[in-house]
Amino acid sequence: MTAAGPASDAERVDKIRLDKWLWQARFFKTRSLAAGVVRGGHVRVNGTRAVKPAQQVGSGDVLTFPQGQRVRVVRLVAPGARRGPATEAQTLYEDLTEIKDDVPAAPRYEGGGRPTKKDRRIMIRDRSRALE
Repeated sequence: MTAAGPASDAERVDKIRLDKWLWQARFFKTRSLAAGVVRGGHVRVNGTRAVKPAQQVGSGDVLTFPQGQRVRVVRLVAPGARRGPATEAQTLYEDLTEIKDDVPAAPRYEGGGRPTKKDRRIMIRDRSRALE
C-alpha cells in the first residue's frame, strides 16, 4: 500500500485505545470509568497529559494516573486482546509505583472522634454527680 493507505494488521495490534487498555488491565471496573478519568485530564502518557480516551498507546509507554488514594505509574508491556482474569491482566504491564510501607495502618487518636458507649456512660455519670 501507499504511505497514505490503511495501516497493516501488525501495526494495528501494537496500539490500543487508552481507555480500553486501562479497562483490560483491570485498573478500572468499567470502560466508561476509565474514559472519564482520561477525559478529566488525570492520565499522563509518557509525561504528557492525555485528554482523549481514544488516544493510542502501545508497548513501552509509561502511564501515570490516580487510583484510589495513590498515584499509579505503569509501563505497558503488551496491548492485550481481551479483558481476562486478573493474572492475565497483570502480564500487560510492569508496575513502577513506589511502595510505601511507612504508613500506619489505623492510627488511634486520643480524645478525637465520637466517644464510645463506655465513654458516654462515664460522661453521663459524671454529669449527674456534678448536679447532686
